[in-house]
Formats: sequence, structure tokens, C-alpha cells
Amino acid sequence: MIRFALPLLFVAGTAFAQQQMPGAHFIENWDLNEDGQVTVAEAAERRGDVFVTFDSNDDGFLDAEEYVAFDEARESDMREHAQEGKEGKGLGRHAADDLRLEVNDLDKDGKVSRDEFVSRAEAWIEMMDTNGDAVITTDDFRKGRGKGGGMGKGKGQGQGQGKG
Repeated sequence: MIRFALPLLFVAGTAFAQQQMPGAHFIENWDLNEDGQVTVAEAAERRGDVFVTFDSNDDGFLDAEEYVAFDEARESDMREHAQEGKEGKGLGRHAADDLRLEVNDLDKDGKVSRDEFVSRAEAWIEMMDTNGDAVITTDDFRKGRGKGGGMGKGKGQGQGQGKG
């Protein structure tokens, strides 16, 4: 059962998101104070909300069955809000993949506690932060897929000091 917070997490409707700006849907859902950027504190709070939404049996853990509902909701949201021609690509996909059970099950017991899920907020933001300013904005989505995704911060081409 998906609860009350789901509509708050996976609904787009503002002009910002409708413009198809890369990352707009992410910012809309995770920027709690609406200042155009997502901080670690905002990500931790929202991850706590997400956890409560999908912990359908209220046991304090997301198990494999509950993760199926979570994965399906994320996939549906990604399809619904993907930019034309970029379905399943980019930083948004990388961010979604980093919410998987395998990534968040820190003690490898086959389920994710609320503490495990929330504690990953800092690493999650760091992974997406392509310019190293410790916040996520739409600029981070335009620059590539984030750290660890193969397309993060580069120094550019032709600026080396080769011999020649």
C-alpha cells in the first residue's frame, strides 16, 4: 500500500517542471523550501518521507516486497516525467538507481531500515553534485550524470600539457 506522501513525492504540475528543464521534476519534489536547490538536509528529510510512504507494514524496514512497490513507483515516475528522447538516461536515472535496495541495505541483511535509507542522503547528494557546491540544482542535471556515473566533472579536451 502506498500512502499519503506519495502524491507529494511524485506529482509534477508547476510551470518549472512543465518546461522540460533537466532536473526540474527532481527539484520540484526534493527542494522543500523552494529555493531552487536541494541540500543534504532536505534530501534526508524527504528520504524519511519516502521511507514512511513505502513501509506498508510499519515494521521500520523496507523489505524486498515493499521495494517492489517503491521500484515500480520510481519507474513510473521516471517514464512520466522523462524528457523527450532522454528516457532512462542522465542524472535522473542515476539518482533513481541509487535508491535501490542493494545500494541502501548497508548491513546486507536483505532489508533497509529507516536509518540506513536516510543516512545515504549525503552520499546521494554528493553523487549527483557535478559542480561540488554541496547542493543539487538544475545545473547539475545539465552537466552529466554525476560522480560515479561515468560523466561527471571533466576538465575539458585540449587543455593538457602534452609534448608536441
